[in-house]
Amino acid sequence: MRLKIYGKSWLDDDAIAAWIFLTPALILLGVFILWPIIYLFYLSFTAGNFTAAGVRWVGARNYLRLILTSDFWQVIGNTIYFTLATVIPSLIIPLGLAVLLNRSLALRGILRTAYFIPSITSLVAAGLGFRWLFQPDGPVNSLLNYFGVSPIPWLGSTTWAMPVLILLSIWKQLGFNLVVFLAGLQAIPLNLYEAAQLDGANEWQQFWHITLPGLKPSLVFATVTTAIFTLRSFEQVYVITGGGPLNSTNLLVYYIYDQAFAQFDFGYAAAAATVLLAVTLVLVYLQLRVWGEEQG
Repeated sequence: MRLKIYGKSWLDDDAIAAWIFLTPALILLGVFILWPIIYLFYLSFTAGNFTAAGVRWVGARNYLRLILTSDFWQVIGNTIYFTLATVIPSLIIPLGLAVLLNRSLALRGILRTAYFIPSITSLVAAGLGFRWLFQPDGPVNSLLNYFGVSPIPWLGSTTWAMPVLILLSIWKQLGFNLVVFLAGLQAIPLNLYEAAQLDGANEWQQFWHITLPGLKPSLVFATVTTAIFTLRSFEQVYVITGGGPLNSTNLLVYYIYDQAFAQFDFGYAAAAATVLLAVTLVLVYLQLRVWGEEQG
């Protein structure tokens, strides 16, 4: 006997087979994604740690602490600054490079590979490299000294430490976005450019009226993925600055890590992680919304 809803069978042979094949994936999804999210949300309403004393329910106290803690708002400000300063160049620079590489066939494959290498490089290894480059007696200050510029305490300055992290993040994300934009450019029909040239459109007009509209799905995807990449940044801070100096490079993920595994305040850290999760879900929703409108 088949169960029917609104006149349609959802337990016929094909549906049963589909559920059988989907069940292992759904179990893994529930165990490793859904359950941790539910447990994180539960922990955000508790206090204590995973010792014999256990945890206790405190309601919304952790979220109230977030609102009233000045360090948390400084971390939010650092994260917003870091995200905006990383996302914008990480879109503009690879977009320009993609347009140039798409027009020039010579060495395009080699250059595309060279630009993509940072994306597959270990972020920890890259962070150690940047830490060496920006040491007080490192190569960057040696180069500045050659041109008569006084050495800059890059990693010891509240002004210059964050730009070092931003530079590393841009370098890391550039190759991935470049490949995304190249794929989007190659999907734009060439006859659109030919028609625009016959109508007398210059290169800027072609870029503004053909290239950018044609790259809208790629731009949305690259913007959201880059924003998520920057929001979850941890290795850069951990390896290079440790959140200093004076908390000036402390980002939200590192703040969560410090509260959970240095201060052992798991409930408060879970509340901060829930805020990060909410922001990420909003970004994903916006991407799906824009993508759905584009497909429609």
